[in-house]
Amino acid sequence: MTPDRREQRSLTLIIAVYNEVRYLEYILMSLGQQTMKDFEVIVADDGSGPEISRLIGRMQEEGLPFPVRHLWHEDAGFRKNMMLNKAIAASETGYLVFIDGDCLPHHEFLRDHWNNRAPRTLLCGRRVNLSRPMTERITPEAVRNRSYQRYSLALVWDGLLAKSSNLEDGIRISNPIIRRILHRNQARILGCNFSVEKQLMEEINGFNEDYQAPGIGEDTDVAYRLSLVGAHFSTLRYQAILYHLYHPVTRVGNENRRIFAEVERLRQSRCPNGLTKPVEI
Repeated sequence: MTPDRREQRSLTLIIAVYNEVRYLEYILMSLGQQTMKDFEVIVADDGSGPEISRLIGRMQEEGLPFPVRHLWHEDAGFRKNMMLNKAIAASETGYLVFIDGDCLPHHEFLRDHWNNRAPRTLLCGRRVNLSRPMTERITPEAVRNRSYQRYSLALVWDGLLAKSSNLEDGIRISNPIIRRILHRNQARILGCNFSVEKQLMEEINGFNEDYQAPGIGEDTDVAYRLSLVGAHFSTLRYQAILYHLYHPVTRVGNENRRIFAEVERLRQSRCPNGLTKPVEI
C-alpha cells in the first residue's frame, strides 16, 4: 500500500493573510524555491475578499510543488488569532512555522526552522523591513531569480536613509560558532517569524482570541504563556531570513495592553478562549 503523503510531511507553514493578493502571490512563488520540500501550507485568511481564493486556485492549477489549504471566515473585524487557531487545528504535522502574509521568505527559510528545532523550544526569527520604494521594486521576476535576497546599492542606500531597516537581519551565516558570538542567543519573538511544536501550542491552548486588534496577542502573549510552561527560547538571527514588505505601521491599543496585564497578573499559561472554549452549561 502506498503511504499517505500527509503522514510524510515534516512541517506546516501557516500564513496569516488579510487581502494583499500580490504579496501572497510572491510568497507562494518563493515557497516553490525552498530547499526544503517536505511541507504543507495553510493560508489562514481573516476575511479577505474573493481575490485570495481565486489566486490560490489559479496557482494550484498552474502547479504548486506543495499542498495548500485555504481557511477563511467572514470579515467581522480583527480575528486573526481565531483563524490561527483554526489553522493549528487543521495542521497535519507536529511542527508549525508562522509567518504573516506580508513577509517574503529566503529560499533556506523552512530548512533553517526545521534544522534548528528542539524539544519544547520556541524558535524566534527576525525580519528585514523594506520601505515602500524597495517593496515596489519587487516583481515576479525578482522573486523567481531571488534578486530580492541580494544586497543592492539601492537597498543599502535606502537603509542609510533610514527607510528600510534591520538590513543586518538579511545576512545569513552558516557557521554556528560565528552566529553564537554575534547574537549570544538573545531570543525575542516576532509574530511574523517563529516556529514551535504543535503540542506546545496545544498545551497553552493556542492563541488567545480575546485579542481583537493587532499587537501583543500574536506574539508577546504567546511567548509569555510558553515561558510559564517551561519552554526554551532560541534565536534564529542570521538564519530563517524574512523580508517584511511595506505597510503602514500599526499601533498597539490600550485594550490589548489591559488583556496582557491581566494574563501576567494571573500567570495564566492556558488561555480560556483559545483552541478549545469553555463548555457552556
